[in-house]
Amino acid sequence: MLQRLIHLLPLLALLLLPPVLPAGGGHGAAGEEAHPEGEAHEEEGGGLALDAEARARAGIRVAPAARRALARELAAPGEVRHDLYRSAQITPRIQAQVVARHARLGDLVRRGQPLVSLSSVAMAEAQAALLEADREWRRVRRLGRKVVSEKRWIAAQVARQLAHAKVLAYGMTEAQVQALLRSGDARRADGRFDLVALVGGRVTRDDFVLGEVVDPGRVLLEVADESVMWVEAQLAPEDAARVRPGQKARVRAADGTEVEGEVVQVHHRLSEQSRTRAVRIRVPNPDDRLHPGELVEARLRVGETEPVLAVPEAAVLLLQGGPAVFVLEAREADGRWRFAPRPVRTGRSAGGWTEIREGLRPGEEVVAAGAYYLKALMLKSQLGEGHGH
Repeated sequence: MLQRLIHLLPLLALLLLPPVLPAGGGHGAAGEEAHPEGEAHEEEGGGLALDAEARARAGIRVAPAARRALARELAAPGEVRHDLYRSAQITPRIQAQVVARHARLGDLVRRGQPLVSLSSVAMAEAQAALLEADREWRRVRRLGRKVVSEKRWIAAQVARQLAHAKVLAYGMTEAQVQALLRSGDARRADGRFDLVALVGGRVTRDDFVLGEVVDPGRVLLEVADESVMWVEAQLAPEDAARVRPGQKARVRAADGTEVEGEVVQVHHRLSEQSRTRAVRIRVPNPDDRLHPGELVEARLRVGETEPVLAVPEAAVLLLQGGPAVFVLEAREADGRWRFAPRPVRTGRSAGGWTEIREGLRPGEEVVAAGAYYLKALMLKSQLGEGHGH
């Protein structure tokens, strides 16, 4: 009996939330059983009867068994990665010193937001040259082509364009350049400039310290839009050949949650280590459930079966060592619904549905949500009978 109690403890924990009266309790004056509002009552033969309030507390929902085509799916291990088309590395283009930090690891930033300020002698020289070239070009334009020679006009124009292109190439943004030119102040040519976010998203790397002198190409920060992620699923070459961009896929995380996705790319090169072919799945991630490096299971839809009798996957549970469902046997006149367990023989499961090969007829209603509550209620009753012996 002790082993049986230990086995039933997790299921009995489900019953701590909704109050349930014991079977056979609460007789009325005339010897008939009274069923107060919100009661769940055990029927003879192992059935259960629940009124509307008890069903609502337990989250009971029924659905009919019906014939439907199930998805044919390929299962494969996968790894979550950033969508590189929605990611950016922030790097300097010239040697510079870090003078200020404007974002930290984990921060959410918008596109164009300053992330880090740098200072460089080369940039100071380029800024000064731009201010000088801009003044000369504006002077030449004021004089006009009738007064200025063609040679001077072209030289001033080219010098200004070259100086403008140089500060952009060194890392200033157009907005920073225009602010410098509007000021017209030579003191602003101090070599300081900001590196900004190229995409909106989360800062996933900030590998630098203040005062550090960094070389061109050094990655200081990485920003990724994590509202959409990639899952790289590894398939055998013959399975990957059945997959096409646009096909639907499901991704199951380590905590059991599932997310719908879509195949966007099938790699042409096989992995040298595993000899598998990668399939890239794009997955929405608005709730930040998936994170880079996480291992998941991917299920790729590659077709459909012929229609089979099926019920929601959550309706099937294990009872007395085999699969079973709870069937809605009757809706009583007093508002109670009577449920009874029914052993079934199952087939394949796909897309949230399970094939039923024996034990149900089309149209019979089964408990699609709340079945585990009914199972716990039934086992609690059985446990009570065991104490009576």
